[in-house]
Formats: sequence, C-alpha cells, structure tokens
Amino acid sequence: MPAPLLTIETEAKLPKQTEVVVIGGGIVGTSTAYYLARRGIPVVLIEKGRVGGEQSSRNWGWCRQQNRDARELPMATKALALWDRFRQELGQDIGFRRCGLLYLSDDEAEIETWAAWTRFAAEQGVISHPLDGKAATERGTATRRAWKGGVFSESDAVADPSRAVPMLAQGVMSAGGQVVQNCAVRGVLTEAGHVSGVITELGEIRCSHVVMAGGAWASAFCQQLGIMFPQASVRSTILSVAPGAEGLPDALHTSQASVTKRGDGGYTLAISGRGQVDPSVQKLRFSRDFLPMFARRWRILSPGLATAPHETRARWAMDKPTPMEKARALDPEPNASIVETTLTRSRALLPALSGVKVQAAWAGFIDSTPDGVPVIDPSERLPGFVLAAGFSGHGFGIGPAAGHLVADLITGDTPIVDPAQFKLDRLRASSWGRVAEM
Repeated sequence: MPAPLLTIETEAKLPKQTEVVVIGGGIVGTSTAYYLARRGIPVVLIEKGRVGGEQSSRNWGWCRQQNRDARELPMATKALALWDRFRQELGQDIGFRRCGLLYLSDDEAEIETWAAWTRFAAEQGVISHPLDGKAATERGTATRRAWKGGVFSESDAVADPSRAVPMLAQGVMSAGGQVVQNCAVRGVLTEAGHVSGVITELGEIRCSHVVMAGGAWASAFCQQLGIMFPQASVRSTILSVAPGAEGLPDALHTSQASVTKRGDGGYTLAISGRGQVDPSVQKLRFSRDFLPMFARRWRILSPGLATAPHETRARWAMDKPTPMEKARALDPEPNASIVETTLTRSRALLPALSGVKVQAAWAGFIDSTPDGVPVIDPSERLPGFVLAAGFSGHGFGIGPAAGHLVADLITGDTPIVDPAQFKLDRLRASSWGRVAEM
C-alpha cells in the first residue's frame, strides 16, 4: 500500500515554453523547482504521478548530519539550515523539528566507529556527542536495559514525509513556478546538440534546461539519451504504528530496529539496511559495478522476485506510452516477513510499543550509486541536461540543499556546496576497472 501522503491540486495544462523543466516531483526535484522559482526563473516541475509519491514519502523522515559520508556532510549541514527556513518561507508546518538523533549499541567496534566520526565531524564544525555506557543507558531509558555506548547528535532533525514535498510543491507555485502531476516526460528534444525541450504524454514544452531528478527511474531515462548512469535499487519495507506509546525517543537507531516519531504521534519502525534485491536487466547490466556494495551488505540483503519496471535497459518510443505511464508510482508489496520481524524487534527494544496497533506497512525502491553518493552534474555530453539522482537512501534529508545546488549550477550562482564530488565521471571507471559511460 502507498505510504501516507498529502494530496494537492496542481496545474492541468502544460505551457508551450519555459526556461527549465524539472522531471520528478520528489524532494530533490521539488526543491530544485522551488529555488529556481524563487529566483524568478521560469520553471515547470513535471511528475508522472503524485508529487512525493515514491521514496520521498516512504522514508523515515530523518534530516541528519550524523554518520554522513564526508562528501555529503557539507550538504547535510546546509540542508538543515534550509529545512529550518521552510516554515517561515512556506507559511506551512512540514513537521520539521530539531529533536536530535540517538544511536545506541553494544558493539564496541561500532561504538568506536561512531566516536571516530564525531571527532572528524568536530573538525567540520558539526557537534555530536559520544556516549559512554552510563550516558547511553540514561538516554535510552525507554529500552529498559543497559547499553555499552552510543552517540547523540542534538542538532539533527526529522521532518514529515507525508507533508514535506506536497507543501514544498505549493511553495513552487506560490513563487511563480508551475507544477504538473500525472504527466510523464517521455524524452528530451535537442537542437544543435543542446537541450531544446521535452516531449511529454500531454505534448511538448520548449526549454533550454532539463533536470532529471526522477529517483529510481533516472538510469532508464538517461539510457534513452545515450548517457550511462550506473544505478541499482533495493526494495525496502517499513511500517507505522498508531499513537499511544509514551516516553520514547523521537528518533532512535540500533542494530535491532530504528524508530521515528511521526507527526500524528505514532511511530515509523524499520530495520536499517534490511531489504531485498529483485532481479532486473539493469542490475545485470551494472552487476560488476555493484558487486562490491552488495557483497558488503549480503548479511542484511535477500533475493526478491518483485517486478522492477524502472530497471530496464530497453529503448522506448516517444509517441507511445512508456514504462513510466504504466507505473505512475513504484508501490511494491511490503514483505510480510520483514514487517513481522521489524515489529517483533521494535517491541522487544521498546516495551511501550507492545500494546500499540500497526497502522500501515509499505515498501519502496531505494536507488543507489556504486559508491553510495549521489550524482549532481550538468552533462558534458548533452549541454542543458542536469542529472540529480542516485541519493542512495539519503535524499530526503539532504534534498533541499541538493535542489539548491542544482539551481545554482543552472543560474551560475555560487554553489551552496562544492559540486566536484558529485560529478558523474567519478563512476566512469568502476571498482572493477570497466568504463561506465558510453
């Protein structure tokens, strides 16, 4: 079933011309359109289904700096500041709150890894607090047990995945941009080797820039343009429980389960990293790129048999329905075994959850790059085309800063963070030495 998601009304017709078309109404694409519109740039955000309908509403809602890859940390810090501003800028509550994130563990190696990260982060101006056994146990009183250690990042936050993107899409329209839902972009038009427009199922739009922020669909779309983008997805299952549990941390991670307080007072429950790998032509195509990542995670990944319509290497015609129109939202069935395991572990971890009923369970496809870091990069092969995808399960939290960066690259403004580490060409030579771009 779909995750909870606010429904909003948007444009029903396409303009004939604009400056920028953003493909994909998740947090990254919507943030891109938002920051372009606020700068007075004509922009149209196009979503094949509902804005926020895929992974942007199916995640935990964490907006964290804690344990970020060094390449993503500056973006995570900038994103938190942008999240802070949304309430004032939008005049709406998107459920953002600086509640802090708590990690607890009995694994001494894990505890030391977290401690080492806090030392690195302090050099970057980010404060997280290593916790010894006594402090961890005090922070984790809701678990009713002792812990060997942990870490607490007090400036980290959560936002409401059911509201954030729809509210931000309304902000795009308030700033003068256009948002069109239930419209798939089938391809990109070019003139003299430069982007000149897009073809959608509802007609053409002339434009000078196109941003591909289509999440798990990005690689298949880039294939149509002759751009090789290594991308693979893992199917993840999570659930929510009704309000009623008292005295729990707002955001807690352990190896057994992770728990996040929702806007309605209930909790999202998940097991970090647990997922299923479904077979597809795209995974086969990029298997050598992703073998190292999957090998490291084999203990928490299992094979699956779900259909992955977004992972195709087929070419499609622009005058006929595409796979995107046949699957308006990637909405796979949640895995019943993972739901049961997650619920059992969460109730064992936090006894207050034992009497609380399950509200819903859902699944989604988390797309990734081989190194777990997104690509945010204007194409050299096709001037005017910008790729912003491969967020590897981190996109919701850093989405505002990612969108700001894309807007900076298009307008020529000073980038909010250094874009060098997000370039596509870092993936050209895979860890097995193969060239990964045509």
